[in-house]
Amino acid sequence: MKKQGILALMALLMALSGCTHVISDQSRILVDPAVTYTMLKNNPDSLVGKYVLLGGVIAGVKNTSEGSQLEVMQVGLDATGMPEDTFRTEGRFLAITDSFLDSMIFKQDRLVTLVGEVKGKKIMPLDDVDYTYPLVAIKEIHVWKSYDYEKGYPYPTPPPYYYYDPYYYGYWPGPYWYRPLGPVYRRW
Repeated sequence: MKKQGILALMALLMALSGCTHVISDQSRILVDPAVTYTMLKNNPDSLVGKYVLLGGVIAGVKNTSEGSQLEVMQVGLDATGMPEDTFRTEGRFLAITDSFLDSMIFKQDRLVTLVGEVKGKKIMPLDDVDYTYPLVAIKEIHVWKSYDYEKGYPYPTPPPYYYYDPYYYGYWPGPYWYRPLGPVYRRW
């Protein structure tokens, strides 16, 4: 009986550890779950002072003497806080901070998840139109590594089974029936 209890506890802990969020509990407690991105985009001035959980794809970063500004294309988040479908967006927002955001880390096309306080709106040109960006002050931010969003693979996806590349395992000189085995070339 004791053994079954330990196994059940281990299974529960493993199940719960798979659902961890990238944003800390302290920041997520501040977030108002009733506020959607659509509400924020339509009327950011009415939500000033509220905290939101947002994510998306970095479209650009700008550093000045006052701080940094990220332009982010909004994308919906999954249960862990990871941006889901990068082809479905409701618009863009600006994430600002007093800190310096290195453009090598916060580079274009990387995924981010953040909690921030709504500060209003900012109108800036986007291509040939004046675009109204919701303005969010960053409280906490997570930048996803490039392999994090390749369906959970921590390594590059191997070539398909029908694909043959003689250089995939290294190059050996000579005809195909010769292959280097140590310092001496031997025939197969």
